[in-house]
Amino acid sequence: MTKLDGRQIAAERLDGWVYVPAGLQTSIETKDFSTGLALVNAIGEVAEQQNHHPDLTLRYPAVDIRLSSHDEGGVTIRDVRLARAISSVASGLGLHPSADQVSRLEWALDSPAHASVSPFWAAVFGVRDDDGELTDPADRLPVVWFQRSGEEPDRQRWHPDLWLDPSQVQPRIDAAVAAGGTLVSDADAPAFWVLADPEGNRMCLCTWLDRNSAD
Repeated sequence: MTKLDGRQIAAERLDGWVYVPAGLQTSIETKDFSTGLALVNAIGEVAEQQNHHPDLTLRYPAVDIRLSSHDEGGVTIRDVRLARAISSVASGLGLHPSADQVSRLEWALDSPAHASVSPFWAAVFGVRDDDGELTDPADRLPVVWFQRSGEEPDRQRWHPDLWLDPSQVQPRIDAAVAAGGTLVSDADAPAFWVLADPEGNRMCLCTWLDRNSAD
């Protein structure tokens, strides 16, 4: 199976699901633990039927779900089918997938010589080094990637990338500016926006839009 890119996934109109790097995610509010457990059991049944299994996090007020075809390193039609099935079983319980609070965090280290430092970070985090991109096979830690930068001593070395549904970007920017932050650049929007806190520490809000790969 081939990976789907952002436009192909958007064309499927999966209400309440967010396309973030290499996966589809949603959060389903359950309000109580027993309803969440019932939802997880129902998802387990359809996952077994389709022989394709999601990553689930059962919490007191919600169930968080991530779908990915690990053998392809991204989202395939199998994930789309399972997302539809999960939405259906959720609806049967009076629940609905939501993208409003869904995000995925990555960290980038700006370095002029990342090849010399990535083995250290892979070792200290206990994760896998995939050609300079550090990934946790259990998906418990954020991806760490390396961005070539200059050697100026006062540069910001670490910065977070937060992936969101495109509809959630402007509200986050508005909230960040209201909290004292600054929109540094939207030159690469809608792929990403650069923001800074009151001390100038930068981060990026990212979406799948205007990206050429299916990663």
